[in-house]
Amino acid sequence: MAAVGSLRRAASCLLGNQAFARNASGKVEHVTIIGGGLMGSGIAQVAAHSDHKVTLCDTSEEILSNSMKRIEKSLARVAKKKVEGEQAQRDFVESTISRISTATDACVAVAEKNSDLVIEAIVENIDIKRKLFSSLDKAAPEKTIFASNTSSLPIGEIASSTARLDRFGGLHFFNPVPMMKLVEVVSIDATSEATYQTLESFGKAVGKHTVKCRDTPGFIVNRLLVPYMAESIRMAERGDASMRDIDAAMKLGAGHPMGPIELLDYVGLDTTKFILDGWHEKYPNDPLFQPSEMLNDLVAQGRLGVKTGHGFYDYTKK
Repeated sequence: MAAVGSLRRAASCLLGNQAFARNASGKVEHVTIIGGGLMGSGIAQVAAHSDHKVTLCDTSEEILSNSMKRIEKSLARVAKKKVEGEQAQRDFVESTISRISTATDACVAVAEKNSDLVIEAIVENIDIKRKLFSSLDKAAPEKTIFASNTSSLPIGEIASSTARLDRFGGLHFFNPVPMMKLVEVVSIDATSEATYQTLESFGKAVGKHTVKCRDTPGFIVNRLLVPYMAESIRMAERGDASMRDIDAAMKLGAGHPMGPIELLDYVGLDTTKFILDGWHEKYPNDPLFQPSEMLNDLVAQGRLGVKTGHGFYDYTKK
């Protein structure tokens, strides 16, 4: 009986892979985006702008209403820059918006819309992401590719909550999505070549420059950027240089548009601490991921950067 069960599971797996092969043309026509915040609504906008059919999902109609208003305002700004004439601008916004629908039940939406691709852009909590994808995996068609927009969590750990490891990857967009030109396309060991090609093609179709990366902490940008910012804090902690001089040195000596301390305040000190803490927990002996006492103290005080008016610098003074 065990042997029969094994044969049945193998046959089921084979049939599933054949179904994927028949449907995976490499072109995404419908995409479901889960999370109506800044990232999710930004991804929805660029997908709809590039003629994809989009379903944007979140937990309430109120959130989704705000998301659609945000998208409409952003599209109006795009129209003013790229489209001549007020009527043509209105038509551009309306036609793009018409390609976006909303839903509060992601599992139902993915199944009903026969989605080619699901992109998750919810809170950076691995347990919540895993629970979401586990539910989606049971509802989504065999052909559907899953992708997470996480900036710091391991794609492989998220993917392991599903039975479609070959159809799972990362699509890391950058905020604000309509403006930023980059998307990191992340593959795990099990990601099939067809899946990678589909994710890369989608990234290019929405007007982004795609870069390929394995499932390493922070992928490319954050793996380089977060340790760089953390080391700038350690320099200040050690008294090697003042924060103002560190920023001035990197702007004037390295040609950076913003110094690392300034950048920390704009990113959000709580965000940087969250990423560092997660990496330190997973790789406790890596010196690049060591916590910063100064950073921890500022976060504990509620000084999170520009968004609270205080971080390393004071933004309340005009």
